[in-house]
Amino acid sequence: MTVVFLVLVVGLASGFAFLNGFRDVSNAVALSTRTRALTPSVAVLLAGVFSFLGVMLSGSFILAFTQSWVTLPSGAGGLSMLASALVASILWGIYGWWRGIPLSSTNALVGGLIGAGTASVLVGGDSIRGFDGVILAQVVLPLLLSPVIAFVGAYLLVWPVTWAARYSQPNVVNSRFRRAQAVSAAAVAFGHGLQDGQRTAAVIVLAVVAAGLTGGDAVPLWVLLLTAVMLTAGTLFGGWRISHTLGYKLLRVDPLRGFVAQTLTSVMLFIGAIGLHLPLSTTHTLTSAVLGAGTNQRFAGTNRRLVRRILFFWVATPVVAAAAAFVLELAFSPLVRR
Repeated sequence: MTVVFLVLVVGLASGFAFLNGFRDVSNAVALSTRTRALTPSVAVLLAGVFSFLGVMLSGSFILAFTQSWVTLPSGAGGLSMLASALVASILWGIYGWWRGIPLSSTNALVGGLIGAGTASVLVGGDSIRGFDGVILAQVVLPLLLSPVIAFVGAYLLVWPVTWAARYSQPNVVNSRFRRAQAVSAAAVAFGHGLQDGQRTAAVIVLAVVAAGLTGGDAVPLWVLLLTAVMLTAGTLFGGWRISHTLGYKLLRVDPLRGFVAQTLTSVMLFIGAIGLHLPLSTTHTLTSAVLGAGTNQRFAGTNRRLVRRILFFWVATPVVAAAAAFVLELAFSPLVRR
């Protein structure tokens, strides 16, 4: 049964990575296509290439993430928790994409693990070790603080960037920042690969360790390749519902403010992945940066109703994922303990 659950977890993690790229392609390309800095086809190809590179260069950071994260019970018990959390995350992610709402895959995955771990304890199984401290310090706080920092940072950065371009004609400013947006879009895609690729690869590494096939002191090359290929494939096949939400329905931004939002997002993703080894949501960070940069203009035109809906979904994500994973783990428990 352990082998069956291991294969199931690897397959679900691959689907999780594909859906992540499919949904989050909008994070890198929404503003660039909205301001006509890039054509949709070029933007998606650019995002795919740099997402792939980000995942492939994240190997050492994955180890730092897994070693400081959680410890799963060995055998089928730990694998069933991962499977339940992944299924819950995938289903909620599909629903969010269908509604055109940008959601955090990390929030959903963490909520799913909490729900699955609770269900395991309820039926007399093992719990996830090291979860209490790490959830607050390394997951909850970064995910809660990053949107606030992104919003305030983008709002404030608009002023010095606007001041630097004060003597240029509007058409010149737009032209220059459209070219700069191409670079910042690539940076966001690279940061997305570093951050979200880490999560998927970490799940597979945890699964292999729980199955007893490795000690977790190295990241197998096949894990990185599988994660990179699936994330890139999802990016290339990416859906545009969320991109339409960020680029057209949420508010309207010019190339200057789009560049500010993308640049700040990429810097935060790099610092979180490389410097602090903390999980930051690309979706939460970019959406908040877009709102911050877009609000700092004379005619912001923010869709407040849509903002409230997005915030509701953000709050609901870990709760819904936890509830779904709880039910799934209860369903899996007879197979695990048979």
